[in-house]
Amino acid sequence: MSYQRFVALGDSLTEGLDDPYPGRPMYRGWADLVAERLACDEPALHYANLGVRGKRLDQIVVEQVPAAADLEPDLVALCGGANDLMATRGYDHEVVANRVRAALRLLTDVAPEVVVFTLSDVSGRLPLVRWMRSRIEAFNDAVRSAADAHGARVVDLWPDESVHDLRYFGRDRLHLSEHGHRRVAGHVLDTLDVRYDPSWLAPLPGAPDSPGPLSHARWFWGSVLPTARTRVMNHLTGRCSGDGFTPKRPQLRPVLDDLLSVDRDTPRPA
Repeated sequence: MSYQRFVALGDSLTEGLDDPYPGRPMYRGWADLVAERLACDEPALHYANLGVRGKRLDQIVVEQVPAAADLEPDLVALCGGANDLMATRGYDHEVVANRVRAALRLLTDVAPEVVVFTLSDVSGRLPLVRWMRSRIEAFNDAVRSAADAHGARVVDLWPDESVHDLRYFGRDRLHLSEHGHRRVAGHVLDTLDVRYDPSWLAPLPGAPDSPGPLSHARWFWGSVLPTARTRVMNHLTGRCSGDGFTPKRPQLRPVLDDLLSVDRDTPRPA
């Protein structure tokens, strides 16, 4: 099946952190990669990306879903929920599950084809967040149940073993690297029954990175503490982590005249 209008919604993963176009002040990410591949089958494809870092599902429902409806897409992909699960105060599983159900109920009225994601198990890779495993499992159950009820497709990232290989992640060990975004794009295309480059889901050559104590210490001081400090300040000031950021691609634009030209002109790292 070919698509004419593809809209991606979500948080930093949809925005494309940490997969920058080299030499350009913009991120690529799995959604751009999926759009590029779909445009190979449908040159008239138009694509919008409404993802904004830090957004929770309740914010996505209020801010991004109406914007997506105005674009009249025939394919929507929603990748979010991690920021809801990382809440340190006031977390309630049923509240998050209701947000999942609301998002899918609305999106399946917006587009004939809706794709939603489960979350991978970061608890084994990040010892400081092992408490999140039960939250992730409950969230994924809510996603599968809501998707089944509303006829959405599920990109199931939970069983993907790449979550244990730091080469798929950026410096903060949370956001995806170029390799990680390509892998997620492969999963999305596989879920849509669209052919893709098999190397995107092939294991990376060699052994996974095994960081030592010095690397762990640098990560803690360089990523964990600044993130914790920001969350505390946000709580004290009433600020949300996504405040001040806007979608990188809020309107539908043709892919072949845009993303592919950027990709051809931009050298990729070895």
